[in-house]
Amino acid sequence: MNLKIAANTPKHLLLKIILILTSILLLSTCKKSGVSEDKTVAILNANIFDGEQLIKDHTVIIRGNNILSVGGEVPTDAEVIDARGATLMPGLIDSHVHTDISGLHDALLFGVTTELEMTGNWMFWERWQIERRNDIADMRSAGMGITPPGGHPTQYIKLSNNWLLKLFFQYPFVSTPEEAAAFVDKQVAEGSDFIKIIIEDGDTVGTPGLPVIDEKTLVASVNAAHRHGKMAIAHVTSVSGGQRAISAGVDGLAHLFFDQKPSKKFVSDISSSGAFIVPTLTTLSSAFGHSPTSLVSDKRVSSKLSKEWLEALSKNMNVYPQGKLEDAFESVMILHKAGVDILAGSDVSEPIADLGGLAHGASLHHELQLLAKAGLTPMEALRAATSVPARRFGLTDRGRIFPGARADLLLIDGDPLKNISDTLSIRYVWRNGVRQ
Repeated sequence: MNLKIAANTPKHLLLKIILILTSILLLSTCKKSGVSEDKTVAILNANIFDGEQLIKDHTVIIRGNNILSVGGEVPTDAEVIDARGATLMPGLIDSHVHTDISGLHDALLFGVTTELEMTGNWMFWERWQIERRNDIADMRSAGMGITPPGGHPTQYIKLSNNWLLKLFFQYPFVSTPEEAAAFVDKQVAEGSDFIKIIIEDGDTVGTPGLPVIDEKTLVASVNAAHRHGKMAIAHVTSVSGGQRAISAGVDGLAHLFFDQKPSKKFVSDISSSGAFIVPTLTTLSSAFGHSPTSLVSDKRVSSKLSKEWLEALSKNMNVYPQGKLEDAFESVMILHKAGVDILAGSDVSEPIADLGGLAHGASLHHELQLLAKAGLTPMEALRAATSVPARRFGLTDRGRIFPGARADLLLIDGDPLKNISDTLSIRYVWRNGVRQ
C-alpha cells in the first residue's frame, strides 16, 4: 500500500511549500510525450480481441490519440505494422492498485494502460504529469479510504519505504456519520473518482484487533458517495465484512472474502445488488504463503523489473497460511456463474517484503493466469481486465476496440485466447496513441 504524503495540516505547511517549489522546477522541465494529431498507424493482419470477443476484421487504424477505424481501407500516409500471427487487444486495466508515478511507469511496460487506485493521495503536480505524459499508465483514484482511528491500513505505514510518509503523514480518520459525509465531500472536491470504505478487523491480514467502521458511519459513507454520483467500493476480506458492505449498498468489493466460503444466500444477495468483485487472487495467493516463482523466473517479467521489485515479487506475505487457493477459486466461479461481474486487480503497492509477491504490471498478468486457473475461460479473464472494468468504472473511451476509442492498445506475440500466459509476450504497447 502506498499512501503518498498528505500535506494538509498546519505543521506540514513548510513541507508543502518545499514540495510546491520543487514541483514548479520539475514541471518546467517536463515535456509532454505526445503524438501528432494527424499521425496515422495501420495495424494489419492481426487477430483482434476487441475487449468482448474475437472479431472478423484484422485491421485497426490509429490516427493521433484515437482509433480511426476497425477494418476498411488503409490510408496511403499510414505507418504500416504487420501483425501477422499476433493478437491485438485493448490496453489492460488493473482494478486494484496503490500506486505512484514510478508504479504507473512499470505498469505501462506490461501493457497496463490504466491503473485504478483504491487508496492514495495525489499532489497536483503528479496529476499534471498523468494528464500530460504518455510514458506512464493513466490512473483513477479513490483518494484516501474511509477508516476509523487506528484502522486498516494504517498498520502498514511503518513498513513503507517512503520516509516522508513515516515522519509527516497523518491518516485522515473518520469516526462518525457526520465526519464521513464531510470526508466524502472533501475527497470529491479534491478529485476522487470513487470512494473507498474499509471494513477490516485484521484477522485475515495478520493484525487482529483493528478498529472497524460502525454501521451508521458505513451507511453514511455509502450514501454520501452516491449523493455525489460516485461509486462506493468496500475493502473486505471476510464474509461478515462482505455482508455488511452489500447490506449498506456498496457498488463493489475490492477483494474476495476468504475466511470462509459464501452461503447461497450471500451469493444471491451480491448478485441481486449488482455489485462487482475484484478477487485479487494474486494477493490472496501471497497471503496464503505462495510466491509467484514462475513469474519471477520468466524473462518476459524479469527483463522489465528492477532488482528491488524482483526481490519483492519473489517474497510472499504469509499472513493467512490456512487459506486455500482452491477455495478462493471455487468462490470466484460460484460468483461468476451467479452473474456477478469479476474484475481483474492485483492490489500491488510498494516493493516491501511484508507486502511481497506483487509488482506493478506483472501481477495483473499473474491475476489473469489465476482467474483462468479458477475456471474462467481465457476470453472471460481478458474481459475482466478490459471491457468489464471499463464498463463498471464508466471509462467509456477505453477497454474496447472501436472507432473513436482512445488508442490504448496491446499487441501480443501469440494467442492469449488459447494460452492466457501469452499476454506477457508483448510486442508493442500504445498509450493514448503513443507507441512505447
